Amino acid sequence: MIQLSGIEKSFDGQKVLKNIDLTIEEGSLTALIGPSGSGKSTLLRCINLLEIPQAGKLQIGNESITFIGKERIAHKDIQRIRQQTGMVFQNFQLFPHLTVIENIMEGLIWVQKWSPEKAKKRALELLEKVGMSHKADVLPATLSGGQQQRVAIARALAPSPKVLLCDEPTSALDPELSLEVVAVLKQLAKEGTTMLMATHDLRLAANLAYNVIFLESGEIIESGTSKTIFTRALKQRTVEFVSTLTNTLPDWEI
Repeated sequence: MIQLSGIEKSFDGQKVLKNIDLTIEEGSLTALIGPSGSGKSTLLRCINLLEIPQAGKLQIGNESITFIGKERIAHKDIQRIRQQTGMVFQNFQLFPHLTVIENIMEGLIWVQKWSPEKAKKRALELLEKVGMSHKADVLPATLSGGQQQRVAIARALAPSPKVLLCDEPTSALDPELSLEVVAVLKQLAKEGTTMLMATHDLRLAANLAYNVIFLESGEIIESGTSKTIFTRALKQRTVEFVSTLTNTLPDWEI
């Protein structure tokens, strides 16, 4: 279980996350939706501690950390929390000078201190899972965007994190290539992988997520099951936002 209590984050005196209380149940896929600048990506980065909140408490499984103002967080505590998470970025973030399999092995060897043999075995298993084992020895530049994102997902899963954080995993891809990534995410969801995904793609959120959280201006406006948020949301602002999923389609007559 992932729990956030009273999380706050400011940049240059401007609050971008305001008293965020959130619980992500183990084995569920939760989508963060909201307009640009709502705080979706910042929230993910706070869970991964790429950004350090100024207030609140974060708990992932049995590990927890409390944030107090500008008090410095020890590197060992950052690593302790970060090792509970895997992060998938919008622009893949693969190492261009390493082969596909080396990209996955790198963190296992240098951070997790695995032997090269053990790391290679794990990497091959994950490449098979995401349908990329046939590209194990090529460089990322030779892959399509969808293939690179599948490799990035495999890399994030390598150390068996408690939660997979996905920051706009399909936004850099054209519609056809995004289907490759969606298929992998759907399979992971079926297998019970705990995931928190920030996305502008409401169709993706509606089809994949069990729970949906609507953020605006750094605040949680409403949360609930995907079906509830997209069909009978309680807050008018939520209704207005999710209506863009259907109201932007042309009124064709056949």
